[in-house]
Order: sequence, then C-alpha cells, then structure tokens
Amino acid sequence: MDSIREILSGTLTFRMPEMRPQDIIDIIIVAWLIYKVLMWIKSTRAWSLSKGLILVLLFFIAANYFGLYTVRWIITNGLSAGLIALIVLFQPEIRRALEGIGKNRWSALISDNDTSFDYVNTEVARAAFNMARVRTGALILIERHVGLGDHEKTGISLDALVSSQLLISIFKDKTPLHDGAVIIKESRIAAAACILPLTNNEIDKELGTRHRAAIGASEVSDADIIVVSEETGNVSFAKSGKLYKNLSQQELTEMLEQANKQQVRVFWKGWVKE
Repeated sequence: MDSIREILSGTLTFRMPEMRPQDIIDIIIVAWLIYKVLMWIKSTRAWSLSKGLILVLLFFIAANYFGLYTVRWIITNGLSAGLIALIVLFQPEIRRALEGIGKNRWSALISDNDTSFDYVNTEVARAAFNMARVRTGALILIERHVGLGDHEKTGISLDALVSSQLLISIFKDKTPLHDGAVIIKESRIAAAACILPLTNNEIDKELGTRHRAAIGASEVSDADIIVVSEETGNVSFAKSGKLYKNLSQQELTEMLEQANKQQVRVFWKGWVKE
C-alpha cells in the first residue's frame, strides 16, 4: 500500500510552471502578430482563399482517417506546388503588407470607432437622394464581412468620418474624386475613386457602367452597394448579384437596416454566418 501511495502521489503532483515577465511580453507580441496577420488576410483576396484552404485541410484529415490514399496523395503533392503558386499570386499583397509595417503608426494600432451602423445608413441614404434630385451619379460600397482591400487599393485613401455632405462633395461633377466608387469600411470612408470589376452577366440595356460595376462588385463580395443614376436620378441597391431599382429613401434605409440585422457574427473558430 505504501508503494501504491507513493506512485499515486507522484502521478497526481501538479506543478505550476514559472511565469517570467518576459513570457508575458512574448505571449502579447505573438498574439498581436497573429491578429495583424488575420486582419491583413481578411482585407485582401486571401480571406476567401483561406476558407478554401481550410476545406482542403479538412479533406486531407478525412482522407487520413478513412484511409483514402489516392486523395491524400493528390492533396499532398498539390500543396507542395500550391505554396509556390500562392507566393506568386499574392506577391502584390505581400509587398504592400511589408510596406505597411514600415509605414504603420503606433497610434493607429488601436482603432477608435464609435459610429453606429444606423448613423452610416442614414447618412448614406440622405446623400444618395440629395444627389438623385440633382442627377449626380454616385456609387457607394459599405463593406461587410468580405474585405474590399483589393478594390480600396485602386482608389485614393481618405479615412474620413461618414457624412452626407462629404459624400455629396466627393461625387460632385468635375471634382477629382467623382469618377469611381466610394468604399465605407468600419463606419468610415476608407477610399474614393475606386475601380470595380464589371459584371459579365446580361443586364438591362438602359443601365450604364455604374450599375454594371455595382452588380459586378456584389458578385464577388457581400458589400451593400448603392447606385445613383446620373441619367435618370433613380437610386438602386445591389446585393449578392441582384439589383433592386427605383427605390424610395425609406425603402433604401430599410434594406440597409435589414442587411445589418442579417449579418450575424460568430467568432468561434473564426466562422461568419449570414
């Protein structure tokens, strides 16, 4: 019995590892680096690609578990060549990320944003219909979960508080930033004069380039996109490849509010459900 007690006492002994101040600093630095990398991935095309890589990894784990040797061989050999392809494909994003590290201000590491979604929706809707009354064309994107970093890089960076007066000034004819799209990110105007991809699908003949760009951007992102027609003064809303035309100010506001309610964030395991 004495020998059994000695074995149990030795097995159940729990020792708390020593925690040095350097270890705490080390953990904080690693956590900050992981956070910055994830935020960079989310703001570029890598966000969509990363979800695909997770699915490939799950297939690989399932192939190992169920003994699917052919599938495992294809994934293993494909990933070895895919790593080189990823570096080539994302060379611009990697270069911009390294440049951003050198240019980043320490004061900007923590964002201070108290502006509500309701305020942004109200200001955008007010600006859209004020511009519609005087036939001023406009194209506004409100970023949701899919990052618009690639589109944002094509324009002029602003980082300004959202207001109807500022939006009207940006799209006023003959101004330097009027030609292109405005991107609103985290309740701030991130960039103006941005270039968007045009849709390849057939649309009504009376719709112009702004509407084609709005539909094209909505096909590759979950952004809320508002279009003001310069020819007719009509206001439209693009979402998930669909265009809702000739809206009233109340209808547009309700659609923006509904889009906010449908965006349910689930942070566990980094998944986002809509």
